[in-house]
Amino acid sequence: MTHASGKYADFEALREQAVALRRAGLSLRQIRDELQVHNKETLQRLVEGEPPPEWTKRPRAKDDLRERARELRQQGWTYNQIQAELGCSKSSVSLWVRDLPHPEPKCTPEEQRERMNAGLARLRASREQEREATKWEAAAAIGTLSDRELFLTGVALYWAEGTKDKPHARRESVEFVNSDPGMITVFLAWLDRLEVSRDRLHCRVMIHESADVAAAERYWSDLVGIDRSAMGKTILKKHNPTTVRKNTGDNYKGCLGIKVRRGADLYRRIEGAWYGIVGAVRPDDLSNRT
Repeated sequence: MTHASGKYADFEALREQAVALRRAGLSLRQIRDELQVHNKETLQRLVEGEPPPEWTKRPRAKDDLRERARELRQQGWTYNQIQAELGCSKSSVSLWVRDLPHPEPKCTPEEQRERMNAGLARLRASREQEREATKWEAAAAIGTLSDRELFLTGVALYWAEGTKDKPHARRESVEFVNSDPGMITVFLAWLDRLEVSRDRLHCRVMIHESADVAAAERYWSDLVGIDRSAMGKTILKKHNPTTVRKNTGDNYKGCLGIKVRRGADLYRRIEGAWYGIVGAVRPDDLSNRT
């Protein structure tokens, strides 16, 4: 045991002094300065068993909240209600009141379930409203498309969804298949921009055999703006009884395939335009050329 002077002292004698000072109402810091014992562990051993004086005890900031939480719990409040009332965390509420008996339920299990379901329904409706608002805001921000914007959009759309020529399978033809009527509508507008007349289009429906085939054929022919008789033979997908289909119901219309007759030159222009888009982003990237 060392003092500031560097000399060893008798521990028991030093402890007697420390205890006397502690009982006289001194804090650890005051005892440290009085006895010149600066080792925290040693200082704690010197006053071991002696409670600190009252004046050194700091009031706990959450004591009032704890007492209020216990009062509310005894009145039958739930954790969530106490949390909302006091503005504290739910874990703190649990720590403060967990020894208290649970309040008697104020409604039957059926009523609780009904309230929960109603709350979930309101939450879902609110989220759906938020989703729709975001979509409409984004849609309104687009405004009108210039001819150039429509052209570039159509090129990217085709390169993502259309048939492409490959070194191992040369087929320079323009063929586009999709089930989304919005995609088909944009594709048709793009073809109009490129002055491809409707009589150059060969359209046919591709749909599951268990669907309403006639309704789907009418739907797509109306969307394209051509007579049903001008469309090709519908391709039916055979039903597999072991497969659980999700694309069912009145909204299921299958896919529409559109092929542009005499489209080799148009295909080359599409491919070249796509290279131009890629080159505008990365002039040194020619890896996608076939």
